[in-house]
Amino acid sequence: MDQTKTSREVICQDALTWLQEFSETSNHSFLGSLPDISEFPGYSLEKWSEWFQSTAELILSRTSPEGVSIFFQSDIKLENLWVDKAYIIQKAAEKLGHKLIWHKIFCRVPAGHITFGRPAYSHMLCFSKTVIPDLTKSTADVIPDLGDKTWVRGMGLEASLVASHFVLNQTTTKFLVNPFCGEGSVLAAANYVGLNAIGIERSPKRAEKARLLRVADDGKSWLSA
Repeated sequence: MDQTKTSREVICQDALTWLQEFSETSNHSFLGSLPDISEFPGYSLEKWSEWFQSTAELILSRTSPEGVSIFFQSDIKLENLWVDKAYIIQKAAEKLGHKLIWHKIFCRVPAGHITFGRPAYSHMLCFSKTVIPDLTKSTADVIPDLGDKTWVRGMGLEASLVASHFVLNQTTTKFLVNPFCGEGSVLAAANYVGLNAIGIERSPKRAEKARLLRVADDGKSWLSA
């Protein structure tokens, strides 16, 4: 894939401010990976859960009718309680009338291994008001490896490509928008498969990395420029 034929815009701004100002238009799908409670010092679980759900609602509300909203999230254990982020997102989607069209599990460590603090898997959920997936193009529901990550909070290469390929092959949208884009894994994967990409990241350092990140021609590794 010639990645130079696609566009990428990285906006160094608070993602919530950008989302609130963005007027939903045609041709846009979204991929959200929302910040964990660990990034909100002083927030109670209840306050963070409210923020998390309202932000998911905002992303869903800005997605084009013919597009999809994809969320990639890892659950946490907090004070010995399990926090199911997929459940919170599904509450947001149900409130706005978006239907769950698929739910995939990505293994963070090989199956059968015990982990502490964070579960051994991540969720990827896809919602839409109008898109009906072509079942002849179905892909695996359980993926054994996230793929290489550029940083500890980044999406793996395999996860980024799975989401990007679905948007390309099963929607008519040509832009994939990634609030909280970090170092740009989703943006690079979107460009690699032939989609235009828009990322929002408030950290200037990460935003600059997001502008430069590329997927290698073999689709198996990252290039920083």
